Amino acid sequence: MEPHADDEIIPMDTGGEEEVPPQEPPKILRLDNSVVNRIAAGEVIQRPVSAIKELVENSLDAQSTSVNVVVKDGGLKLIQVSDDGHGIRYEDLPILCERHTTSKLSKFEDLQSIRSMGFRGEALASMTYVGHVTVTTITKGQLHGYRVSYRDGVMEHEPKPCAAVKGTQITVENLFYNMSARRKTLQNVSDDYTKIVDLLSRFAIHHINISFSCRKHGAARADVHSVGSTSRLDAIRTVYGASVARNLMKIEVSENDKACSDFKMDGLISNSNYTAKKITMVLFINERMVDCSALKRAIEIVYAATLPKASKPFIYMSIILPPEHVDVNVHPTKKEVSLLNQEVIIERIQSAVESKLRSSNDTRTFQEQDVESSAASQMVIRSDYTQNSSQSGTAGSKSQKVPVQKMVRTDSTDPAGRLHAYVQMNPPGLPESSLNTVRSFVRMRRNPREAANLTSVQDLVAEIDQNCHAGLLNTVRHCVYIGMADDVFALLQHDTHLYLANVVNLSKELMYQQVLCRFAHFNAIQLSNPAPLYELISLALREEDVNSESNENDDFNKKVAETSTKLLKLKAEMLEEFFCIHIDVNGNLARLPVVLDQYTPDMDRVPEFVLSLANDIDWEDEKNCIQSISAAIGNFYAMHPPLLPNPSGDGLQFYKRIKSSGNPEDENIGADDTMTMENEINHGLLSEAETIWAQREWSIQHVLIPSMKLFFKPPHSLAENGSFIRVASLERLYKIFERC
Repeated sequence: MEPHADDEIIPMDTGGEEEVPPQEPPKILRLDNSVVNRIAAGEVIQRPVSAIKELVENSLDAQSTSVNVVVKDGGLKLIQVSDDGHGIRYEDLPILCERHTTSKLSKFEDLQSIRSMGFRGEALASMTYVGHVTVTTITKGQLHGYRVSYRDGVMEHEPKPCAAVKGTQITVENLFYNMSARRKTLQNVSDDYTKIVDLLSRFAIHHINISFSCRKHGAARADVHSVGSTSRLDAIRTVYGASVARNLMKIEVSENDKACSDFKMDGLISNSNYTAKKITMVLFINERMVDCSALKRAIEIVYAATLPKASKPFIYMSIILPPEHVDVNVHPTKKEVSLLNQEVIIERIQSAVESKLRSSNDTRTFQEQDVESSAASQMVIRSDYTQNSSQSGTAGSKSQKVPVQKMVRTDSTDPAGRLHAYVQMNPPGLPESSLNTVRSFVRMRRNPREAANLTSVQDLVAEIDQNCHAGLLNTVRHCVYIGMADDVFALLQHDTHLYLANVVNLSKELMYQQVLCRFAHFNAIQLSNPAPLYELISLALREEDVNSESNENDDFNKKVAETSTKLLKLKAEMLEEFFCIHIDVNGNLARLPVVLDQYTPDMDRVPEFVLSLANDIDWEDEKNCIQSISAAIGNFYAMHPPLLPNPSGDGLQFYKRIKSSGNPEDENIGADDTMTMENEINHGLLSEAETIWAQREWSIQHVLIPSMKLFFKPPHSLAENGSFIRVASLERLYKIFERC
């Protein structure tokens, strides 16, 4: 039947379902910049160790020689990275934390030859979007530093002048405060801190000329502490322990085939005597710390055929390739790179490792240990001591209560600086031999070789030991730094007693002792501009004759300067060999010794020091010669008050200048005008003085006092000449209060 035009068309039953109209494609929106930046920040800064890696690499790019890391709550609460690099220019601070601002490159082609660790300019910017960032920096030649805080890539305020030590300090607080999901996944604080320690350990064994330290905030000792070393094996021994270092073999591979593989590899790999449950592989490619799973797997295959199944190797490798053969821009956190002819390079290295391992696998040796001196026995002693003291303390606390007048409210193990951070402080009451072991261990780490076998040096060191004041030694070793009482005396507390200590005399004696202990094994301070001896000596002589106007004195001083310069040039070889005082063939002073780490002497006193070397040394007798040179160096390195008066006291008058604005004979100048002229201050000179005095007090608190606790053996003379005076005791103060 055919339908007609007027028939009604009835729709078919579809089971009650409504017909869904077709949906339009979702609209593409441009994200807000704040959203984009936070997403990018979460990719670059994945966890606290990512932020620390970026900051440490920035420090390395800044040519630092010391990098110190402080962490709180695994890095979530606080990350603080300090270095002594070249600092950040004041003009660059406004754009420092903007995205894609960098000093490492200017065009894309620069990536082909990049040698710096950073290049994108994203790390600091990313940190400001997920944390609160504060930067303190000072550059060479500045009288003071600047501190500025950043948030979301911009400054929160203008840079504020502040006292600062050389380099840059970057603090990141409350990391991921605005990313609750990320923060919840990072609640395992100990796991994050373990990753941070591992990161700093890897940097420390590769950059052996740089000092690294890492510790928890408020901790008395560092979990990583390395000082500059000339040997990579010594660096590994310091960081990973002697058990690792003694079982390592040196390996080198070099290929010069430009068409196939052009690289050089040197490293250290464990032998068949090494046993561990987890592989440790430290890999640097063109000075950049990276991971390479293919190379790691290839080496594991070689070791699996040699070592017992439960053992894993320790591998350190540094591979150098032409920069154009490495693509560094392949990973958000730069933990991986892409290599040209990677398969060929891995095959060459794998073959070399296999050959080295086969040649060393003929025999296995087992280390014999002395039970009394082993580290394990010392750990048992410490464990027993801790248990006994805790048990006795628990029992005693119930029956005895310390009187308030005898209660010690300070802790001498609280950190006052960085030099003592690598020493595990012994609880009071341990045998003296244990303390001596620690002290000798510290010296071995600072001086890998033994002291020079000169009888004179040994006699002088023995005299220091014999003349040591036992009471002062105990006081110095357990004292707490309170502050500076004036320009010369510092306040120290020991138990319930308060002391005044002459920091000039104490530092002079400490430096003298350190010169003898480091005899012939100094690190060096390189002078940027070598100083002519003749000019230095002439300057020192002019300062001595400042009130004399006689031409005869000028002629006499010239002769003395010429004679002294010739003498020091003749003794240059001995001075350099034993004391690291380098005088070149032209009679210029080029290098000075490092007597105390993290401390540089006052260079204004170099002329006086050189004159002392020329005039005050007995060059004929060996013992007297060494003693007098050591004393001259000790006096030069002592923490004397700066030559500029202290601006915090009456010395402020020195920085005021009178500026006459009219005729000096005019009698109509009012009293108000006079007051205005008297109060005008030379702010440039004042700022310089404030910085110098602040640096000196910092050095006293963070360098001198911790070093005294470790190394100083106070002689009896310090207890007799007024250098160490007890001024108050808590017991006597309570007696006075009771009378009131």
